[in-house]
Amino acid sequence: MRRIFLLLALVLAGCGAPPPPPTPSAGTDELNRRVLSAEAASANFASVTRDIGPHAVNECRRRTSTMNCNFRIVVDPNPNAPVNAYQTLDDAGRPVIVFTRAMIETARNADELAFVMGHEAAHHIEGHLARQNQNAAAGAIIFGQLAGLTGGGSTAIDAATQLGALVGSRTYSKEYELEADRLGTIITARAGYNPMIGVRFFDRLPDPGDRFLGTHPPNAQRAELVRQTARSIGFNG
Repeated sequence: MRRIFLLLALVLAGCGAPPPPPTPSAGTDELNRRVLSAEAASANFASVTRDIGPHAVNECRRRTSTMNCNFRIVVDPNPNAPVNAYQTLDDAGRPVIVFTRAMIETARNADELAFVMGHEAAHHIEGHLARQNQNAAAGAIIFGQLAGLTGGGSTAIDAATQLGALVGSRTYSKEYELEADRLGTIITARAGYNPMIGVRFFDRLPDPGDRFLGTHPPNAQRAELVRQTARSIGFNG
């Protein structure tokens, strides 16, 4: 059992937060193209952080009672990190939203940054990180035990444990992304940004389709959910 949890920790080290948007290939010019000056992009990020932060905190406190809602929004120090944003926790359990510089510089407007930031805050508010870890732990134990019952040796059990953790972590990942899109739309709109413009960021992401055990739902499904959510809260921007 100790071996199972050690391997689980190693597997989760690569998926400690709900999966970020698919990283584009080096040839995906549409997503990687900078359309704003570095100064304008930096100013957008500062204003969006200032506006989204309080609304994310308020939404977190309104929907939860024991969760740490003291968001910290930071820039990844690696200047070469690809276009990405993700939510994680620091050592004290404080929620952290990380943006790479490439993400900040390739967003076409403040609405796109606001939508992505609201989406990542929603992952924390919905408890996706803990739920994903629980799913991974359950998958690791079940697969490991099945391998043991079928007479597998330690190598087979280790392999089954790692596979089980991976399968478990991805079982509900698409649902988590849609939940984050829904709540992220609400946070974005309440902070004064247009989620209908922000969601256009998906137009430049490689479409993951509807793959079995894929981490993200199809882009069109996500965009339609955002539009429906915006209409449901009376946002007509």
